[in-house]
Amino acid sequence: MNADTTLREVIGRLGKAIEGLEAAADNRIEKQSDYAEAEAEVQRMGADRTRLAQEIDKSEARAERLAEVNREVSRRLVTAMETIRAVLDR
Repeated sequence: MNADTTLREVIGRLGKAIEGLEAAADNRIEKQSDYAEAEAEVQRMGADRTRLAQEIDKSEARAERLAEVNREVSRRLVTAMETIRAVLDR
């Protein structure tokens, strides 16, 4: 009976060890899945950042063009006002 009891104890410990190993494997799989989801989110955020940076660059270029046009319109208005004053002064 002693050998029988020892065999049962060993089989019980082996069963618990296998359960622990399965739990560890399940944990690892779950964490790996979480990591994959996080990595995918980082990729999406990187793509969004790139897109937003491009939009900012376009907006800055447009703002610069508008500023140039504004300066040209202002210059032309000043010229027109000076011309009108010169005509009125005659």
